[in-house]
Amino acid sequence: MQKSWLELEGKTVIVTGGASGIGEAVVQEFLDNGANVVVGDMNSKAPEFKIKANSGKTLYVKTDISNAISVNEMVEKAKLEFGRIDILVNNAGINIPRLLVDAKEPHSKYELDEAIFDKIVNVNQKGVFFCTQAVVREMVKAKSGVVINMSSESGLEGSEGQSIYAATKNAVNSFTRSWAKELGRQGIRVVGVAPGILEATGLRTIEYETALAYTREITVDELRAGYNKTTTIPLGRSGKLSEVADLVCYVASSRANYIHGVTYNVAGGKTRG
Repeated sequence: MQKSWLELEGKTVIVTGGASGIGEAVVQEFLDNGANVVVGDMNSKAPEFKIKANSGKTLYVKTDISNAISVNEMVEKAKLEFGRIDILVNNAGINIPRLLVDAKEPHSKYELDEAIFDKIVNVNQKGVFFCTQAVVREMVKAKSGVVINMSSESGLEGSEGQSIYAATKNAVNSFTRSWAKELGRQGIRVVGVAPGILEATGLRTIEYETALAYTREITVDELRAGYNKTTTIPLGRSGKLSEVADLVCYVASSRANYIHGVTYNVAGGKTRG
């Protein structure tokens, strides 16, 4: 079979948080390019993906990335099913909007506390560490592999009402830079992807929107209207999930063999100014 331009056919990819949102789009793009994908997610039910004639295979493993034992079990199942792991996409993450201090109502439910702090850090930061360490232990044996860390524009710019989320994503950026320095000599590339404002997904729950709107002293309707406000984006529109997935597949491929230790901001040119 003739290989495609990206030459991802037969590669084994782990995508955490691959049952919805960006992760789901990434999984589908890898499948469309002939890669086999292990989807690690907390959902009880495995997602359904479009399978074409030349698509790769999927393996769904219910995984809590904040638990090292659960992560190690996922990696072992991936090895048992596909023999090796070529690519890891650290996509899973959570965002719980909270204020550092609620000036209107001190100690309200929208003020940051230790439990929320720990929950976000355990998934977004510790989970990335657990997954990368477990997978890289296998990659160093092969002296090859690619780790892609899903960050966020907020990790580069900060975000009102989302300070802990933004902090964990900036930590992920530092993981990318530091691990690139460590793992390059082992033949393993590490690259970050930081999406900005994207099209709506099912992850924008009313609970999330209510909390974020409160932290910004606006209504939920005003928050939703802001999703469509593109005056701060030079390209004049929100991004598509598929556009993030396209970049992930490219940097995972051999076409990007000299791309290492950097984080790509996928935000249509949006910056502080």
